[in-house]
Amino acid sequence: MTYDAVKHLKPSEFKRLCGVRPETFEAMISVLRQAESHKPPGRPSKLSLENQLLMTLEYWREYRTYFHIGQSWGVNESTAYRIIKRTEDRLITSRAFTLPGKKKLVAADSQIKVVVVDVTETPIERPKKKQKRFYSGKKRKHTFKAQVVAEVSTREILCTAHGKGKQHDFKLYKTSKIQLKAKTKLLGDKGYQGIQNLHSFSQTPKKKPRGGKLSADEKKKNRELARIRVVSEHIHRKLKVFKILSLTYRNRRKRFSLRFNLIAALYNYELRLPKLGAA
Repeated sequence: MTYDAVKHLKPSEFKRLCGVRPETFEAMISVLRQAESHKPPGRPSKLSLENQLLMTLEYWREYRTYFHIGQSWGVNESTAYRIIKRTEDRLITSRAFTLPGKKKLVAADSQIKVVVVDVTETPIERPKKKQKRFYSGKKRKHTFKAQVVAEVSTREILCTAHGKGKQHDFKLYKTSKIQLKAKTKLLGDKGYQGIQNLHSFSQTPKKKPRGGKLSADEKKKNRELARIRVVSEHIHRKLKVFKILSLTYRNRRKRFSLRFNLIAALYNYELRLPKLGAA
């Protein structure tokens, strides 16, 4: 699966294969070429920059082992690891693909009216030490948590925060220290009960009282809120096209948040592109 073999695919097929659109791929290549021009001279890589990036996307998209990726590309396991890590580092340090950050929520010129907050979990291999910190009672697995704050109207991811599986969603929100303008509405699920104490203009589903029932009006309001909040589920689905975020994460835990944020920034980048098939 070399770049020469896939570059002639239709844009929709290219995205199905690589996880990104051809335009995004070209933007990433431009960043890598610029970084390559500042690299000290040495033995050239066996693979072109395009193929190195394609290898990295294949790793994210399919999340096979470095050994299997290396076998597909005719390099050994350690070489595949170095290429993927170097490609990721160059994309991250370039700052070409970054999230707006928490500051955008309180910027003077910000026009954000409604944001949604939600947490997704990625299973991990059972840690050798301090296992309880990563055990999620909700997933019945050891997990990483990733909190996503997104604007409802544009579906743009504004900022993220990361925690261990045992950490409650609301506690992760508090430790992320997100600030919002008074007129910005915040929507959350049942895991954010009590968030009104931090931001008065917030809305969460009405919980059924113990031993009681919700009224028809309360159920209707919950459904209306769910129709708006489903944006967060759509975003999680888009991100988890890359199996590295949905399958059991095998790599070093410190690198998970870097990869998650980079993939989220690529998702944002493609929001600004014309829809596939548009004239």
